[in-house]
Amino acid sequence: MDYKTLQLNLASAKDLNNVNLFSKMQVYAVVSISGDPVNNERTKTPLDREGGPNPAWNFSVKLTFNESLARQNRLTLEINLRCSGSLAIDKDVGSVQVPLGELLKQTGDGKTFQHVSYQVRKPSGKPKGSFNFSYKVTDPLNQKAEPVTVTGYPSPAVGSASSPYPVVYPHPQSQYPAGYTYPSPSPSYSEYQETPVGYFYPPENGYVYPPPQGVPVAKSHF
Repeated sequence: MDYKTLQLNLASAKDLNNVNLFSKMQVYAVVSISGDPVNNERTKTPLDREGGPNPAWNFSVKLTFNESLARQNRLTLEINLRCSGSLAIDKDVGSVQVPLGELLKQTGDGKTFQHVSYQVRKPSGKPKGSFNFSYKVTDPLNQKAEPVTVTGYPSPAVGSASSPYPVVYPHPQSQYPAGYTYPSPSPSYSEYQETPVGYFYPPENGYVYPPPQGVPVAKSHF
């Protein structure tokens, strides 16, 4: 689904129904988009403590909405005006309802705010007062990228000398128990080839190596 961002500047209201007889009204506005079963964002402006029936806020709001539903005239911008009352009981002053599809048809160049004014209706449905705001529609801002999860380090290439990870080889004697003398490596075949002709190998573990061919064996007199 394609989503858009509705940027609003809730400017002011004029000639609202006065619901307080003995004190000055302190009016605030609650703005939301109705009709979307997934998104139910709701934002409230600060109180205007001095304006009475002619409050002013100049309050910025950003709401996300489903563009497809808006173009089907299934979404409505709702602005409910309320008056702060005593004993934490607030009173309804009036409301403004604007089809979001109507605003999409008047977006202009999409870069500048469009200034509009709509009729305010009392809870009884009778018109009383007007509400002024400006808006523009943009693509969603500050979209977050999908997180990337690293499950392990890649293995270095075989024979690579530029591996970023140090390779540590265990000491050869670490695989033998304590006190064990690591055996000396056996002489290579080339070492036997370099042995001079006529040399007799000394006995080792009772085994006598046979002499090379063509070399006489001395007789023992023992």
